[in-house]
Amino acid sequence: MNAGRTARERARAELTSEIKKEARRQLGASGPAGLSLRAVARELGMVSSALYRYFPSRDELLTALIVDAYDALGERTETAAREVPRDGFRARWRAVCEAVRAWAVENPHEYALVYGSPVPGYQAPDATIGSAARVPAALFGIVRDAWEAGALDPPPDGAALAPPLDAQAALVADAIAPGVPAAVVLRAAVAWTQLGGMISFELFGHLARTLDPADAFFSYAVDRMADFLGLPA
Repeated sequence: MNAGRTARERARAELTSEIKKEARRQLGASGPAGLSLRAVARELGMVSSALYRYFPSRDELLTALIVDAYDALGERTETAAREVPRDGFRARWRAVCEAVRAWAVENPHEYALVYGSPVPGYQAPDATIGSAARVPAALFGIVRDAWEAGALDPPPDGAALAPPLDAQAALVADAIAPGVPAAVVLRAAVAWTQLGGMISFELFGHLARTLDPADAFFSYAVDRMADFLGLPA
């Protein structure tokens, strides 16, 4: 009985993987808005009712693809961070930023799924939050470690944060970098969003005939972000 259940579980896992593989192929062909359970079933030679036993709706399939993408990117960035000495703060920053870009270039449709335009009619559930937090956690973690080591030297910010920005920064700090001043957390947030925007510009052709290929520009920008954060050279 146990062996039979294991075999069924293995077969289910394999078919689930095939469903998601075909769904990712469709993402590349027609984008997330064009994803169709019926089309996936047809390509796999399944009847729609059988596929619904694995993913009862298009939204549940989209959620699975989104979680997979976030986790794959999160694993890539966490591995990159671990391969650099913990006190090599700027080197860790470069490694994580480069890992995000490399994964995005290798998986442009999945990157667009999680960081591109919202899918009409789809609302991401709370189940995606933990996976989505892995990349910012890796980036903010470098800033937190540098701050705790006394190695962070950000330029002065001047005026105090005005509401509601002060409350927003405190919320982010509590979630990802407890104990780090709000102004420092905001600098990390600026760098994080700049990283995402820069990669999106490259992927979606906005650097064509200017800063493309973007290797040198990307390295330059990553180091300027590190300066902005106050990471030691």
